[in-house]
Amino acid sequence: MSSTDDLLANNARFAASFDKAVLPIQPGRKVAVLACMDARLDPAKALGLEEGDAHVIRNAGGVATEDAIRSLVISQRLLGTEEIILIHHTNCGMETFSDDAVKGQIQSETGIRPGFALEAFPQAEDDVKQTAARIRANPFVPHKNIRGFLYEIESGRLREVPLT
Repeated sequence: MSSTDDLLANNARFAASFDKAVLPIQPGRKVAVLACMDARLDPAKALGLEEGDAHVIRNAGGVATEDAIRSLVISQRLLGTEEIILIHHTNCGMETFSDDAVKGQIQSETGIRPGFALEAFPQAEDDVKQTAARIRANPFVPHKNIRGFLYEIESGRLREVPLT
């Protein structure tokens, strides 16, 4: 049995006891979270979020990529969020490589160099600041109420990163 089969069995158990109450489409806490996709980080657990509380957007590094910005624009302009929480974390894999090295490896294996940025960074804390600055500079994201954090995978604590 594959991991996907195990997860589908989990879903069957979940669906059997699913609360049929329909939540509103707008997040109840009016917040969007942009976080790293790392499996050691569960933003809902770390923040005490329940279903319907927030939009959680995840990608490698929790970076404000064009697609993450697109999601934030929809979250704010169409679905009522007014705050943004950024969560990077300690011991992040994005600190362990350079875009050029990985792109070169992919090109040597496939013959094609990726056109997208991998967005590797040397220091997660500095990238929290960079991510906030990128969002603040974007004219399409109307609400600039942003706070950034480093999730300490060693302790489960969130440490606020000063953004100014």
